[in-house]
Amino acid sequence: MATRKTASKPNTSKEELLSYYREMLLIRRFEEKAGQLYGMGLIGGFCHLYIGQEAVVVGLEAAAEEGDKRVTSYRDHGHMLACGMDPKGVMAELTGREGGYSKGKGGSMHMFSREKHFYGGHGIVGAQVPIGAGLAFADKYKDNKRVTFAYFGDGAANQGQVYETYNMAELWDLPVIFVIENNQYAMGTSVQRSTKSPSLWERGAAYGIKGEEVDGMDVLAVKAAGEKAVAHCRAGKGPYILEMKTYRYRGHSMSDPAKYRTREEVQKMREERDAIEHVREMLLSGKHASEDELKAIDKEIKEIVNESAEFSKISPEPALEELWTDIYATEVPQDA
Repeated sequence: MATRKTASKPNTSKEELLSYYREMLLIRRFEEKAGQLYGMGLIGGFCHLYIGQEAVVVGLEAAAEEGDKRVTSYRDHGHMLACGMDPKGVMAELTGREGGYSKGKGGSMHMFSREKHFYGGHGIVGAQVPIGAGLAFADKYKDNKRVTFAYFGDGAANQGQVYETYNMAELWDLPVIFVIENNQYAMGTSVQRSTKSPSLWERGAAYGIKGEEVDGMDVLAVKAAGEKAVAHCRAGKGPYILEMKTYRYRGHSMSDPAKYRTREEVQKMREERDAIEHVREMLLSGKHASEDELKAIDKEIKEIVNESAEFSKISPEPALEELWTDIYATEVPQDA
């Protein structure tokens, strides 16, 4: 694998690097297992994998504090795991089981955890962005110094509701960080074909919103940018935009053969820009860990993921009565 120019910062400890490595590896192995279960027919509906983008959410979670909120779109399993949600509950939800975070009714795109301040998982492109501003509005009203991370992709960045939200967020100085996960392809259309402006974060300038472009394949760069954005928001200076230049290795969803790009393009990214391998190199070159120690971590992570898969298989399917829970209706219609 080609050597990356960036290196471990002097104030980055061995414990931090190992933590980032472990968390990114958990997401990678979990998503690989989810892909296997989907292929076996155990996961129904849509399933969008986060493989390749792990550094974005792990780096930003490292900059977050307890009580901060996050909301995202449908490529969301990585966000769930990074904020501390139980892999067993996430996998059980993917397989539509009672032990899932939404009791098997939400699937890949619609699970939540108020305990971990994770507010979805939303299937409508761009719809989570105004929700993120709403969460931030509540925090500003309470004056609790909390921050909301509103994640969306390069495709959603062209949605009108995003810019309506930019306007209101800056007008009201809302503590929201708009995170554009620019993975280069909105479904099957490259950003070069869909977007005229050379960058996405600079669009916020029309509303007076500050921001920057970040190497989303470098977890340390993401963390540093996240800390800057968080400090901006906590100081009451309004919203901030982070455009994460990242890359997804798999198709848009499990049903996407991804014929709109070459295998060579994907392989080049894997070999030269992989976020997990980058941290692995730093651990080895800095003598923070040995090959055997890293293999032991991988083995441990695989056991956690395998346990979550087994739990998802043995957890019962939700009872029919669950159809009437967690909805607005309080009584079953007589003619139902």
